[in-house]
Amino acid sequence: MALTYFAKLQPSGVDEAIEEDEKLSQATKELLLSLPREKGWRTPYVYLFQGFWCQPHEIQAIITFQKHFQAKDSDVLVATVPKSGTTWLKALTFATVNRHHFSSFTKNHPLLTFNPHDLVPFFEYTVYAQNDDKVPDLSDMHEPRIFGTHVPFASLPSSIKEANCKVIYICRNPFDTFLSSWIFIKKIKPGSLPALQLEEAFEMYCRGVIGFGPFWTHMLGYWKESIERPNKVLFLMYEDLKEDVTLQLKRVAEFLDCPFTLEEESSGVIDDIIKLCSFEKMKELEINKYGTFARNFENKYLFRKGEVGDSVNYLSPSMAEKLTKVIKEKLDGSGLSFRINSTLVQVASDPR
Repeated sequence: MALTYFAKLQPSGVDEAIEEDEKLSQATKELLLSLPREKGWRTPYVYLFQGFWCQPHEIQAIITFQKHFQAKDSDVLVATVPKSGTTWLKALTFATVNRHHFSSFTKNHPLLTFNPHDLVPFFEYTVYAQNDDKVPDLSDMHEPRIFGTHVPFASLPSSIKEANCKVIYICRNPFDTFLSSWIFIKKIKPGSLPALQLEEAFEMYCRGVIGFGPFWTHMLGYWKESIERPNKVLFLMYEDLKEDVTLQLKRVAEFLDCPFTLEEESSGVIDDIIKLCSFEKMKELEINKYGTFARNFENKYLFRKGEVGDSVNYLSPSMAEKLTKVIKEKLDGSGLSFRINSTLVQVASDPR
């Protein structure tokens, strides 16, 4: 059943929590009345907004983002599906772009005292997360400005699409992305809402009902843009980054027009960045052990395992088979494929 048709069958209306939410404008509440909705993973409901599923506060912030953000040619945007390596890619990008501004990777580097999400702010969670359509002043931000987002490419502001700014996208295999999302939401979900069981969450995921999903639409949007405009969008695979982070980091630097010099390579600059941004290093930092993200959840929940193929320990063979079928159906003919732990499943056979 087509997603849009299925969504039309869902009940409309705004629940009491939305009605009483003072952080939502009246315009947002009225918009929510007109949108199809489904049970949410972290909130009572998610709403189908511009073709993807979103929480109420995210919708409000995205609208402000779309209306007011003016991109600069020097801007860098780190775009991801949630739980696909966002924190890691933000750290690597920030350290690479700003490597000439900080004399040491072991002392006084911002990544040692700030979470990557503080240094590379999300448009929808930080920059435009106001309740009154307030437009932030971004004029004093150090350039190049680096931002993060989970918003699909089609819904990015026109200024981003039209400017010469760069977009780096990281894609993780859907099996591990699902598992990481489910475990993460279980940890941060408000106690007033019952936790989603694995099977229920999996069924929702396969139907595309997850924050900023369907995941296949999100991935394909950036994938196709990276093929049509390779100088605009760099498409990375999480599994490739895990396998050879040095090679992928050099790709990032070249894409951002700040390639590593031979002198930097020989003096260990690349290795220093990789160590600084490693899962093991970031997980043990005080800010990531005890800090919080936008007063929303504890930073420690951003760091679990970071492994490839861990989903094999959670998904039954029938679940793996079903998700494989969904992936093949939705990505057929696109050229987008995934390398997954061989004990779980190998998806598609049309590598880029």
